[in-house]
Amino acid sequence: MGIQLEKVTTDHADFGYLIELLDRDLWNRYPDTQQFFHGFNQVKLGAKAIVAYVDNKPVGCGCYREAEEAGIVEMKRMFVLEEVRGRGIARAIMNELEQWAKQEGNRRAILETGTGQPEAIALYTKLGYVQIENYEPYIGSEDSVCMGKDL
Repeated sequence: MGIQLEKVTTDHADFGYLIELLDRDLWNRYPDTQQFFHGFNQVKLGAKAIVAYVDNKPVGCGCYREAEEAGIVEMKRMFVLEEVRGRGIARAIMNELEQWAKQEGNRRAILETGTGQPEAIALYTKLGYVQIENYEPYIGSEDSVCMGKDL
């Protein structure tokens, strides 16, 4: 299984397809709170993104956006199809996003994930992210886990 990573933007068709699947997954995991979080998960069209392919099939994605503080990016919309999880695809996407952000002069990455996604928390921990205080708009959210890492 060869993983191919492609730098795209968030208006890319394959990125959009994967985000539809991600949103369905989040609605299933967080039926009571996803309405609240849905707006925070959106990223502007044209933001930098990565799509992962296996055998020319889109299987994973992620992107980042500039945070309010200069030099900090927020990793967003990380997703890998369930049938190919555990094969290093998410790690490859995150590594590529981090390198891209660092090349653009950013010094830190932050992210938010949910308590209902222990597999994501484990991955981010392995990648060197540590839990930080919840940042806006996640302050006070019991479902949110915020993490950060110096690039």
